[in-house]
Amino acid sequence: MLSEEVTLRKLEILCSFVRTGSLSKTAEEFQLSSVSIHKALHSLQDGMGCPLFVKVGRLLKPLPTATYLAESAADLIIDVERVIKRTRTKAGIEEGQVRLGSMYSLTANIIPKLIMGTKIRRPDLDIDLFLGSNEDLMKKLVEGNIEAIVMALPQYDLPDDIQVVPLFEDRLYLASPKNESLGPQRIDLADFQEEKFLTLLDGFATTSGFYDVFKLAGFKPKVVMKVSDIFSLMNMVASGMGRTLLPGRVKDLMGDAIAFTPLLAKYELTQQIALMYLKANEANPNILALAAEARMLHRNNQ
Repeated sequence: MLSEEVTLRKLEILCSFVRTGSLSKTAEEFQLSSVSIHKALHSLQDGMGCPLFVKVGRLLKPLPTATYLAESAADLIIDVERVIKRTRTKAGIEEGQVRLGSMYSLTANIIPKLIMGTKIRRPDLDIDLFLGSNEDLMKKLVEGNIEAIVMALPQYDLPDDIQVVPLFEDRLYLASPKNESLGPQRIDLADFQEEKFLTLLDGFATTSGFYDVFKLAGFKPKVVMKVSDIFSLMNMVASGMGRTLLPGRVKDLMGDAIAFTPLLAKYELTQQIALMYLKANEANPNILALAAEARMLHRNNQ
């Protein structure tokens, strides 16, 4: 079994000392004092259980055993660095790449701003974008298949190991075909019990909000169709197949084909949109750049 005195750090110091032949030059490389380097080398010698150095006057000279250990350790250090790099790659943490997840509804506005701002901070960074439902995105984040997500905060408590950077708040509106516009006044959902409604499949924040709002209205909506993405949902509403509830962030996408009508205050449901990532990744410079840009966007949205 390896002695606790034998560490990779001490082997790195040994490699430097054998290469430079100087305690002071090794200390400079590691930004430590010569005394600290001297202690590390003697601690390594104790851990090895055999002589590595001999003192010649005031100088410490490496023995052939130290030279052999340094040569072998250099290969070991390279192997360890390779293993670390491959492990980080397997976890999706590569120096020039981030896998970012997002809800479909955010790709028309906030996501392009977030990506462009982050690219200004780190020009060589490649960002791969993955779209999906809230449920799917959270699963991918927790399992390490993506490094960060931008979506509505779930209603349940988040795990302690997830960091949250708020972006903005949003609300749901009654969405109708433009030719059935109800005007700008707030409407009472209780008046729409006989209407046909469309919605997204389960797992989306907007779907959860849809049913939560109708619970507040005291009735179950007549859902005639469920679709897999918000753009298809908007097209279905625009074609007159039914009404739905949509977040305000998509107003500008089909404002000429869909009318957005605010709900009475008692039906209002707020969505908190945020960037989320695992705290284990918060030292990743790419994640730090994403978080910094998200904080700036949050300040601009206030």
